[in-house]
Amino acid sequence: MARKLLAIAVCAAAGLTAVATLAPIPINVPVLSTLFGTGTSFADDAEIKSRLKLADGFEINIYATGLGTARIMALTPAGDILVSDRSGDVIRLVLADRNNDGRSDGVRVVASKLKTPHGLYLDGDTLFVAEEDRVSSFRFDPDKKSLSDKKTVLKGIPADGGHSTRTISRGPDGWLYVSIGSSCNVCIEKHPWRSAMIRFRKGEEDVELYAGGLRNTVGFDWQPGTDDLFGVDNGRDWLGENFPPEELNRIEKGGYYGWPFFNGNNIPDPDYGTHKRAKSVTPLSPVHTFGAHRAPLSIRFLKHQKNDQYHNAALVALHGSWNREVPAGYEVVSVHWDEAGGISHKPFITGFEKNEDVIGRPVDTIEAPDGTIYVSDDHADVIYRVIRKN
Repeated sequence: MARKLLAIAVCAAAGLTAVATLAPIPINVPVLSTLFGTGTSFADDAEIKSRLKLADGFEINIYATGLGTARIMALTPAGDILVSDRSGDVIRLVLADRNNDGRSDGVRVVASKLKTPHGLYLDGDTLFVAEEDRVSSFRFDPDKKSLSDKKTVLKGIPADGGHSTRTISRGPDGWLYVSIGSSCNVCIEKHPWRSAMIRFRKGEEDVELYAGGLRNTVGFDWQPGTDDLFGVDNGRDWLGENFPPEELNRIEKGGYYGWPFFNGNNIPDPDYGTHKRAKSVTPLSPVHTFGAHRAPLSIRFLKHQKNDQYHNAALVALHGSWNREVPAGYEVVSVHWDEAGGISHKPFITGFEKNEDVIGRPVDTIEAPDGTIYVSDDHADVIYRVIRKN
């Protein structure tokens, strides 16, 4: 069973705000991965197959183990997977399945002594790594399967306070985009890059503030066909079990998305909604919402699914709640756009949490050219493989 802990103990371990320790809302979290940032390896293939329920036509198995807090993945042209481990401060290479047994052929560390590495973007033979206080680059050798020649390509990312993960990807316009979460649950930031998305060009030092008011947009991706940028944002805590909702935003240049003055569909925040600065901003509303405290950590558009139902849909990994008495999230959902522009979502992988027993917390998904989907899990320290049923 997921253990219910005292608020003070959890807040101290997780670096949450002092306000949180005084709130009456229960805390219910998987202990090891939340407090200490370590995986747990609870499940095996038999339990995975009995517990996890997938969308019709798909099946799942454990692909690789021993990955620590497996977070963001990048697929190499050879089918290997680079994955960040933010608690171990390393990047691992998960070797492709070349003996066709459904599992990786092995795992090795290819970079170490990083500072909370998280976002990965592979651009040819260059791997960009979003660390807590910088963006670094490595030369990736596909033959030796190694990383070398580390360089700092962007420095000065604020690293004080909470929300230490940074995510990086390249847009259709060639710019490199980096999301930087807030330093707190709710406050007015001093650094303009906090609770924001920035972008810069490869090889150039000038940085542009792209969008703001994004409390913690860990995951973002561009929609095929439109090149619209969508990001999933984690709402603030301590406003009840069911508020505010987690957001899916269409992120536009110069857009402002509400935090800390507004939550959800532009509802004034009880702490900062009457602040004088709230009157000077015009927040953009989310285009879709998920339930409160589900913690969406990634969104990835599918490009290689033959089934029309999932072609150009997106997968969103809902990492799961901690700021609720009754757990919620702990699943992967598929997000769909209809011809009229309406957006809906439905379960894709469920069962990571059952009756408060948590065996996994999904973080990221990636899709191979053959349609195989990989899912990282920083609680069970694994990567799963999702394929079509024969």
